[in-house]
Amino acid sequence: MSAPSVQPRRATAEADPTLFNDWHAVAFSSELGHAAPLATKLLGEDVVLWRSSDGVHAWEDRCPHRGVPLSRGQIGGDCLACPYHGWRYDRAGDCVHVPSAPDLPPPRARVRVFPANERNGLIWASLGRPGHGVPDFPEWSDAAFATFQAGPYQYAGNAFRTVENFFDTAHLPFVHPNLNGMPAAPDRLPEIEVCESEEGLTTSGVTVFQPFGDPRQIPVHATYRYLALRPTTAGFRKSVKLAEPHAAARGRDGDLFCTYITVQPTDEESCVVRVSLAHNFREAVTADDVRRRTDLVFEQDREIVELQRPKKLPLDLAAEMHVRADRLAVAYRRWLRKLNVTYGTI
Repeated sequence: MSAPSVQPRRATAEADPTLFNDWHAVAFSSELGHAAPLATKLLGEDVVLWRSSDGVHAWEDRCPHRGVPLSRGQIGGDCLACPYHGWRYDRAGDCVHVPSAPDLPPPRARVRVFPANERNGLIWASLGRPGHGVPDFPEWSDAAFATFQAGPYQYAGNAFRTVENFFDTAHLPFVHPNLNGMPAAPDRLPEIEVCESEEGLTTSGVTVFQPFGDPRQIPVHATYRYLALRPTTAGFRKSVKLAEPHAAARGRDGDLFCTYITVQPTDEESCVVRVSLAHNFREAVTADDVRRRTDLVFEQDREIVELQRPKKLPLDLAAEMHVRADRLAVAYRRWLRKLNVTYGTI
């Protein structure tokens, strides 16, 4: 008789304390109204988001009575009611009313409640107990900057592959041709410096030519400085100088185009990307201008990230090849390994 096959163990977020106890952006504030709950998924866990009079809540999307998703229920009186039998749960997640037995004390039923926060136009949640605050995007509190949001973008790709792609300057002429780079004349990239601190990773600047490098739709010389705030939250501050002399009056020294991505790992091989953008241009740029360009860039990124194999990010540096332009990617993989990230990596 043949031996029974051994099934691989399903990865769980609990086995990865770094991600389990981290803050993850799970919705834009604009995605969640007061009238209805919102279903989402984080690290393989079904989560329901809802608003009460005192803020946002993130719970396990499961009624403990008969396992029906609470995201299909209704909000009323600062309670969330199950759609199956109408059991109502208060803001603390405790059952406070059972319609079929209103004369009896409610059972000691309690929904699993997760930490939730709202900041910079995003709703953040954690499956565990974060030992640090929600990542900050300083431009959002700076009156000199106009701010925008784009997405959410659904990727059938790994969260860490997605973040690493965001860091990758060398792909710009080929994945975003005639937009963020010129495929016939790609820039020669210098070796950047990467610094690690308690706040994450930061880099020195790398300058490239971009024919359509920001929403003003004009050629620029762009200098990127990247930062990794958390394993799935990253950004860059891009200094932009107009490349055409006749357009010089449209720009000024100190022009910045800043972009942050929050990548929600729905499971080990898929994610949701939300983009927060800010600029301090003197010239007015509409939200439609920003979103139109961002939609195009992140759709091009999605197509390439979904092609990568293996789907999970290899933390063994010998598993893939690296060149000078990959220095930030190498530092990012080493940083994830140092943080003991295992979910979504190999």
